[in-house]
Amino acid sequence: MKNKILSTMDIKIPENLNADSIMRRSSYGFLRDRRFGTESYVRRLGSGFYPRFHVYIEKGLIRLHLDQKQVSYKGSHAHSGEYDGDTVERECGRINEVIKELQNISTNPVIVKPEEKKGFWGRLFS
Repeated sequence: MKNKILSTMDIKIPENLNADSIMRRSSYGFLRDRRFGTESYVRRLGSGFYPRFHVYIEKGLIRLHLDQKQVSYKGSHAHSGEYDGDTVERECGRINEVIKELQNISTNPVIVKPEEKKGFWGRLFS
């Protein structure tokens, strides 16, 4: 099954993978907003809290946008977010590459044979 980008911000999650694995492998951290009762993932672009990529998982989709700054006016939870553009498209492509890697690992597991134990002299002269 090929992974599809539904729009610049939506990525379909393959059935054989879970969203948490994809997001953690993509360097995203889990974020629980207790004020609004939401759960999401974020990846910072610098040393500050903003700008950051922000992801919500909804109905089998990774919904990505770029938060440029924190809420700037009182009483609102809206922010300055970008839902398309080169930066968001590149990040979607990066997440898709992680998904491909994870699918390859799940279909072709690497089996490592344990190395035969040797004593001190065997390691020294082999």
